[in-house]
Amino acid sequence: MKILIAPDKFKGSLNARAVAENIAAGLREVLPEAKIDIVPMADGGEGTAEVICDALEGSWVKCKAHDPLGREIDCRYGYIDNGAGRSRATWTGKPERVDEPGGESINRKLAVMEMSEAAGMRRVQPNERDVDLAGTFGVGEMLLEAARHGAREIIIGLGGSATNDGGFGMARALGFRFFDQRSNELTGRVSELFGLKRIEKPKILALPKIIAAADVRNPLLGENGATRVFGPQKGATEDKIDMLERALTKLADVVSKDLGVDYRDESGAGA
Repeated sequence: MKILIAPDKFKGSLNARAVAENIAAGLREVLPEAKIDIVPMADGGEGTAEVICDALEGSWVKCKAHDPLGREIDCRYGYIDNGAGRSRATWTGKPERVDEPGGESINRKLAVMEMSEAAGMRRVQPNERDVDLAGTFGVGEMLLEAARHGAREIIIGLGGSATNDGGFGMARALGFRFFDQRSNELTGRVSELFGLKRIEKPKILALPKIIAAADVRNPLLGENGATRVFGPQKGATEDKIDMLERALTKLADVVSKDLGVDYRDESGAGA
């Protein structure tokens, strides 16, 4: 008998590989002759980076970033050689040879990470949850770190965050600057977005291709949007929900005006 075990994580208890290995151990006790293969799965939420890194036999890179409340923490992301790691999964991308300073040619890398690594619920205690203060600055720091490390492509899972800032903090880490009508620069609180007047793009921003892996289809705004659906689990009370919705609406308006992109109604933007 052949058995394929392909579970997702058990949220809050076991990651996908641990779930698969425990199921396999139980099956071997009653079906010792069975041929069992395990393939841990993920949906773009927590555990996605671990599953991809494990399947493609990547390694983990440690870095520093800031948590949702601005404290420096140790983080990690997966780093995968496009030309390697095919024993448990097949990478279909063609390795790209790039001449580095000094004349050495190397295969560029794929970075896999999760926003929850820097901005996740696990980074804040229940009594610390503050959806106005919590930000995604650390996510931007991780993206920059992966780019500096040589990644040619980044996959980032969007689930499990403690934040509701619409990427405000992440953009600030990447060099975008946000100003009110008096040209005062905004410093990071979501409620500051009420006064947002303009966004200034960084003069230089070198990032590779980024794929956002969303585990939900919610839009950014509205009854099914990020704030009203996910805000309460992040500590948002009814009055905070109204504040967050209006703040993200203002952010979306100015992003559309100054940057020429409007994702507010796109499926998954609420992730």
